[in-house]
Amino acid sequence: MTCKVIVGGFYGDEGKGKIIAYLSINDKPKIAVRGGVGANAGHTFVYNNQTFKVRMLPSAVLNPETKLLIGAGVLVTPAVLKEEVQRYNAGNRTLIDNHCGIIDESHIRRDIEDAHLKKIVGTTGTGTGPANSDRALRTLKLAKDISELKNYLGCVSDIVNESIDEGHSILIEGTQGTFLSLYHGDYPFVTSKDVTASGICSDVGIGPKKVDDVILVFKAYVTRVGGGPLENEITVDEASKLGWVEYGSVTGRQRRASPFNMELAKKSVTINSATQIAVTKLDVVFADCAGLKEYPKLTPQAKNFIQQIEDRLGVEVVLIGTGAEINDIIDRRTEN
Repeated sequence: MTCKVIVGGFYGDEGKGKIIAYLSINDKPKIAVRGGVGANAGHTFVYNNQTFKVRMLPSAVLNPETKLLIGAGVLVTPAVLKEEVQRYNAGNRTLIDNHCGIIDESHIRRDIEDAHLKKIVGTTGTGTGPANSDRALRTLKLAKDISELKNYLGCVSDIVNESIDEGHSILIEGTQGTFLSLYHGDYPFVTSKDVTASGICSDVGIGPKKVDDVILVFKAYVTRVGGGPLENEITVDEASKLGWVEYGSVTGRQRRASPFNMELAKKSVTINSATQIAVTKLDVVFADCAGLKEYPKLTPQAKNFIQQIEDRLGVEVVLIGTGAEINDIIDRRTEN
């Protein structure tokens, strides 16, 4: 059994939710644990023509046998968490770390009212930046201080490490993308903490030797929400013609778009020590590939695109998304 860390390779919106939802159903992990910032990141996936969205729980919610954990480094918005637990009937399999930070209304208000965060950074307005600021000042309330969360509390690090040592399959879910990292992104157009693979492992409380694979998720083109550089950015009209018009799952803001950036992807592979790559929305760029589940059936142009990624980045592309449904996947891990 393995411990897999799944993180975004560009600026978020890469389709991590789809990949994790697929792995949760097909690999049947015992535990899926969420790292990352907090409810400022939304993961969306489609199963049997039904759209699912999560902002707090791991994207493995569709597998009723998988335990859903939230690591100590994550900020929790209690109302969002409780609504998702109820929506997915996940009360008996959800656990959050005692040391998760808590976002309250004052953090959300500060996030919305702060001119720098709103106008320059392009905050989601969910309170994560001010909450992480309070955490650095050691004034933030933790989950263990909130009575309404007492039934969900535990030590996530202990549980995850023990499960890995016992040989169980674990999925660790990152949020946002490598170049939104506080340390490795285009400062100040970044999130309020590190969201690379090493940062996500720290959120959960596991060391690097416990990780078997780091799956880096790229979309077949690049998008980002808010300000900051975006190399080779195309116009809204161009994006519309290509079918690349998208909207943020939390803010609803239109995402800016550009073609796949091989050099940026290569840097992301290095920063995250990626061992495997997943590419989503191949069907958006190569329409004839929609719904395909076998690699040999891809068009020559699509195969060439995947081959270029593997050659330039030096990492195998093991999962290829070919549609909106989570099972619209070419899983090359089973190839001989």
